[in-house]
Order: sequence, then structure tokens, then C-alpha cells
Amino acid sequence: MEDNLHQLNMIEAGRWWIVRIVVSVTMFCGLNGIAQAQCVARSERVPQIALDAFVAEPSSLLVQLRNEREKLAGRLQGYIVTDVSVLKAVQSLTRAATQADRASIGTALHRAEILCRSTKPEVAQKISDFVGKLHDSAVVAGYSSEPDDVPAPPPIKANMPTRSGTGLMSGEYKTDVADPFASMPLPE
Repeated sequence: MEDNLHQLNMIEAGRWWIVRIVVSVTMFCGLNGIAQAQCVARSERVPQIALDAFVAEPSSLLVQLRNEREKLAGRLQGYIVTDVSVLKAVQSLTRAATQADRASIGTALHRAEILCRSTKPEVAQKISDFVGKLHDSAVVAGYSSEPDDVPAPPPIKANMPTRSGTGLMSGEYKTDVADPFASMPLPE
């Protein structure tokens, strides 16, 4: 009886190890797949929370960047080069966009494709195929308006704080205290 109990305990312990190994392998493969979908270095990627917000509600980008087509193109380019799986959300964004905004979406798609060509050609091909499957004349016009030989501008970071002002330290090595009563530079 005691021998059977010992064997059952060993079998149960073995099952737990198998479950742990399977979970670890699954997590490793999942993270590896995510890393393969990114065309840019980690420092140039859009934060995951911004990607999740875009995927959850793509049309909110149109509301945030109303009449700012260059910012729309830059932000969308940043999303695409960070994770190509957002193309599904881009399709619903295109449906909600105006004619001019759809041209900016096409521009963003082409710039993202240019950035991905050297690092991830398969991702660049996915972007190109996506544009072909959209069958939207405004998106294709924006996509075609961007020249191939000009490097794409860097993507605009979404929801990232910008460093404004000169700060409290000055000097060559930022070791001197700056004048707190100096006039602040005006925003452009």
C-alpha cells in the first residue's frame, strides 16, 4: 500500500514538471513570435499599452489627431513597425477615416514598409500585400505618393513624454544649477 502511494506521488510530481515545461516552452515560443514581428530597435518601439489602446479602438486615433495628417501618418507608422499584427486594426481605421485621412494611412503604410525592408523583408511583404487587398483608392494614392528612394522619417512615438524646457541643471556636464528665474522658451 505504501509502495503504491509512493508511486502515485512520483507520477503526480512528474505531471507537474511536464506541465511546467510545456508552459515554459509555450511562453518562449510566444515571446519569440512577438520579437520576430518588430522591424525597429527596442528604443524606437511604441509602448505596448499604446498598441493595445489602438487595437481596442482604432478610430480613437482619428479623434486624437484630427486634421493632423502628418502626425497620423507618423503615429500609425510607429504602430506598424512595432507590431505588424495591428494591420487588422488599420483596416477598421480605414473604414472610419475620411478621404484625406485614408491617404495619410497609405503614406504610413508605405513608410513602414520602407523601414521594414532592410530588417524584416517578410514583414514589408505583408504590408505590401495588405495594401493590395484593401482595394481603397485613397490608401493606394497615399501609398504611391511616397517615393521609394527617400528614407522614411522616424516614427512618431505615441504617448511618450517629451523633454520640454532646459531643466534645472546647466553647464557642459549638467553640474551647474540653472537660473530658475530665466524666461522659459515658448512652444512652437
